[in-house]
Amino acid sequence: MTTMLRPPTRPGPAARRPDPRRARGNPLTTVSPASRLLVLAVMALFAVYFLLPVWWLVVSATKGRGEIFAGNGFWFGRHFALVENVQTLFQAQGGIYGRWLLNSLLYAVGGGIVSTLLAAMCGYALAKFPFPGREAVFGTVLAAVLLPAPVLAVPLYLLFSYTGTVNTFWAVFVPSVVSPFGVYLSRIYAASSIPDALIESGRLDGAGELRIFALCARLMAPAMVTVFLFQFVAIWTNFLLPSLMLADTRLQPVTVGLVGWRELQGYPISYTTVVTGALVSVVPVVAMFVSLQSFWSKGLVTGAVK
Repeated sequence: MTTMLRPPTRPGPAARRPDPRRARGNPLTTVSPASRLLVLAVMALFAVYFLLPVWWLVVSATKGRGEIFAGNGFWFGRHFALVENVQTLFQAQGGIYGRWLLNSLLYAVGGGIVSTLLAAMCGYALAKFPFPGREAVFGTVLAAVLLPAPVLAVPLYLLFSYTGTVNTFWAVFVPSVVSPFGVYLSRIYAASSIPDALIESGRLDGAGELRIFALCARLMAPAMVTVFLFQFVAIWTNFLLPSLMLADTRLQPVTVGLVGWRELQGYPISYTTVVTGALVSVVPVVAMFVSLQSFWSKGLVTGAVK
């Protein structure tokens, strides 16, 4: 009895498994409309919360003398007096406000440049030079980032008082050149953006370490601009340290000077002049951020990814 050979049967089509590599849907389309509406409402609420004081400052600086406390505080007055208020501001007390602005620029720009250079050098060394205790030094820098600045105000005052440099330019400038956050960001950026082959090739060509760092600093430009902006804003808005160190009004920055005018209770310097001075003092900070926006955003993104 012969057995007939049957041709091998083909296996049926296997069940298709979902490809794990398949691109997921856009989160903006998968989220329900109610959730998106809630998120937008919360974001709008926070935006109003932060922008409302700025709007009040702009509106109040355009009002004439005596109108700042009259009528609606969040809308313009009967007369647009911004130009007259700015003129009065720079003429008050012999033009002392212009001197305060110049002092703030010297402290902020000079301190920002020096602190950025020192932070870049320290971060570059921590990232590219292996030496004993490197991680301990970096841990100390991280601890300094978490240390509040007001904690150091009184010790710094005692130190500068012992050296006889209180009420001088250096009493505010020297503490401003230290930026632990700048060292932290510079190390992260140097470790991710500067290849070791570039440093080795420079050494093989006979270049010194300073020359190699000057070349690598071009690659660290976004991080350096970010450090400069953060340090610029920190020095510009600093109040406690210069108020402790400086008794001479011609050495004070604009923050301390405006608070001194505010304590006069509206005479002989009016509240409108103080508000106008606060508005003018914000202009350099906004201009600095707008002009260097592309650089500092790149530096922040690199630090966050790392």
